[in-house]
Formats: sequence, C-alpha cells, structure tokens
Amino acid sequence: MKTPQANSIFSAIVPAPFGAIGIRTEAGLVRELVYLPPHFSEQDAADPVANAAAEQVARYLRDADFVFELPLAPAGSDFQRRVWDAIAAIPRGTVRTYGQVAKHIGSAPRAVGQACGANWFPLVIPCHRVTATGGLGGFSNHDDENGFHLSVKRWLLAHEGVNTSPWQQQSIFG
Repeated sequence: MKTPQANSIFSAIVPAPFGAIGIRTEAGLVRELVYLPPHFSEQDAADPVANAAAEQVARYLRDADFVFELPLAPAGSDFQRRVWDAIAAIPRGTVRTYGQVAKHIGSAPRAVGQACGANWFPLVIPCHRVTATGGLGGFSNHDDENGFHLSVKRWLLAHEGVNTSPWQQQSIFG
C-alpha cells in the first residue's frame, strides 16, 4: 500500500528483495537513498534524475558488479567525506572493519562507525562493506541483530558474495 507520506518525501521508490529503496532528488541531484521496509510500494520516478537513480539501483540489485554513476548532492563533513571515500574504495565482495578504515584514514573506529551511519547514499557509498571485528557491527545507525537494517546488510553482503553465515547467529560486537 502506498502511504501519502512516502509519495511526498521520495522522488521514486524501487522494490528490493528486503523491502524497498526510497530515492530523494532535488535540483537535478540525488539528495538521499533510504532503505525502506516491505510495506512501501513501488513509486514511479518523478523526474529524470530519480529515473536514472531508480534504474541504477535496480541494476545493482540484479548485478552486484554494477557501478553507479549518479549526480550526488554535496553532503557530510570533511571527516565524513574522508570516511565515505575510503568506503567507496572497498571492492565488491570484500569487507573491512571499522578499525581498518579508521587506521587507513588516521581516525578511531567509533568515529568511522558514526560516519557510516550518516551516509546519505548507501549502495553508491557501500557502507555495508564495513563490519565489526567479531561480527556484522551496526548498520544505518541500528544494531538490533534481528532487525530490519541488519537484515538489509546481510542481504547486501550475500548479494556481493560475502559469506555472512558466521555472523547469522552471533551477537553484534561493534
């Protein structure tokens, strides 16, 4: 069922195996991508940028090797952008820990985790590829191991060829 709120917030909604992905555009740029639970219905693109984003999200959901080329709105602090650049360099099918990313950019793991949670463009900036040392860690500022967001993270990692079965029954440590 479509909710009136979703229609006014998102420029498009793309169905996904775990629910949906909301796309917000503004002034010819992608402003935000949002993981949505299954009760959100598909919504046709409201503008050409939303259409391009919807098509590219759908292509990624079919083919984990797809590379995004979208006009992204400026977002985040200088530090967050450094973290996001490091995350964007992680190859598909590979994960890095919060600590590894922190060491790479000269920061602390908790700060990296906070920057991951503040990511406006998941999938395009694949923060799902960052995990805790002993488990999945959190995702999109959520860490309920049986919750929606971590099920999305598990799906995305499995889609990209990462074996998530060791983390299926573990507690979250990060």
